[in-house]
Amino acid sequence: MNKVADRVRKHRQQLRMSGLRPVQIWVPDTRLPHFREECRRQSRLAMTAQDKETDTLLENAINELADSGDWE
Repeated sequence: MNKVADRVRKHRQQLRMSGLRPVQIWVPDTRLPHFREECRRQSRLAMTAQDKETDTLLENAINELADSGDWE
């Protein structure tokens, strides 16, 4: 086994020993041409929604994000 593979194996073993496990997730590919348009489409739907519950949910989410300091 080469040095890099050995280091990776040891690192992963340490992570497992600390109680973690590897997880693979699938996320949208933001590089695809239609991704931006789909974001806009969904934003327009949310903006024109006449649902008070949805408005409240979105407003709370935006406020929490803004208040967390994690959004720049």
